[in-house]
Amino acid sequence: MSPSNHRDSERQPLLHNIIPQHIHPDGESGRSGFSPRHFVNVAWRSGSNVAKYVNLLWPFVPVAMVLHFVTPGHPLIVFALAYVAMIPVANLLGFAGQEFARKMPKVAGILIETAFGSIVEIILFLVLIAKHRSAEGSSEHGNLIPVIQAAILGSILTNLLLCLGACFFVGGLRQQSQKFHPAISEVGTGLLCVAGFGLLIPSAYYSALKESAVPIAVGRHKFTEKLLQHNTLRISQVTSILLIIAFIIFIIYNARSQHSIFDEVLEADEHHDLDRESDLAKPKFTFTECIVALVLSLVIVTLLAFFLVVRIEDVVEAGIPDQFLGLILLPLVEKAAEHLTAIDEAWDGQMNFALFHCIGPSIQTALFNAPLVVIVGWGLGKDMDLNFEIFMIVLLVLSIVVVGNFLRDGESNWLEGALLMIIYIIIAVASWYYPNPDVATSNGT
Repeated sequence: MSPSNHRDSERQPLLHNIIPQHIHPDGESGRSGFSPRHFVNVAWRSGSNVAKYVNLLWPFVPVAMVLHFVTPGHPLIVFALAYVAMIPVANLLGFAGQEFARKMPKVAGILIETAFGSIVEIILFLVLIAKHRSAEGSSEHGNLIPVIQAAILGSILTNLLLCLGACFFVGGLRQQSQKFHPAISEVGTGLLCVAGFGLLIPSAYYSALKESAVPIAVGRHKFTEKLLQHNTLRISQVTSILLIIAFIIFIIYNARSQHSIFDEVLEADEHHDLDRESDLAKPKFTFTECIVALVLSLVIVTLLAFFLVVRIEDVVEAGIPDQFLGLILLPLVEKAAEHLTAIDEAWDGQMNFALFHCIGPSIQTALFNAPLVVIVGWGLGKDMDLNFEIFMIVLLVLSIVVVGNFLRDGESNWLEGALLMIIYIIIAVASWYYPNPDVATSNGT
């Protein structure tokens, strides 16, 4: 085949002869304006069969809002209801973001879909840093920095261990082994290593020098604990700016490169998706309906995030540890809908898409979401840094190493999935017994 013919073949739709011509192209609704009946129908179907049943939790949304104002004396009930209500709203937000991205040019679509993929997490982080009041003690005393730090690493661990493990396990139940494209595993694990390195530098700096710092400057020994904390904060802020620059470079590279990670995923998985025809045949949002869904879900997610955060002190007083709250509970609700979508893709044999939905959000959390909350805290005059507990540092490093080893051979099975989920459960148990910052800390004053 000549080079010109080869280039022409690359431009041809991969499923041109399979998809019936009467089905609208991906992203086209065939309608315009806003239709309440169609809006509810499309929103109910969502992006996958699994995510569709998450919409059964919508009744929890108005109940949580009403009880927040009617029964302020029952904070644990309000927290539990708002926690559950966050799941269907996050599902609608993610689905509307995907629909909106498909109607945009390629570059804009990638940027939009990336942004809305973790918007719930970003909103929750920003609400947490806005409600942070005290630099000492636990969240029971208004110190929400440890919860934010735990939620940052918890989000990465939940994606890498629980979600990826569930994808491997579910996909392995249907097929003995599932292969995925090297572009996903190699680029993904490489970026995770870079992101992990950037996140852990401030913690390594603090750990190496905390024994050398003195409480008060005496004579020539002027390296005090206050100066160490100041330097750690500045390192965290500069690191955050550089990590965001790295994330922008990553987005630009994938948007401009013809054979980027997105193209590789689509090319490999479009041949394996048995539900491709039915997915394209589903009714879709119009541009107006996308805007309505995005605005509606953003408003509700922000309210529910506020309801959760204002009840954190009561939750900690009831006996839920800070580390368990940040490392396990918050990340689970942030990405629940996205995780269900990834699991459904693994079941359909789309392991490339599933793998990207697990590694992609982890990369965004490390390179953008975490640095963003540091910079916002900087602007609000709140000392949010990246000085993580040594316990969490070890968890992150070991998780990246374990996942990297499982991805190295380019295929997965249900045994690897089961092992990853077991590791996550072990971490959850350990975080339950980890003391709050006002009792003990391994990397702080």
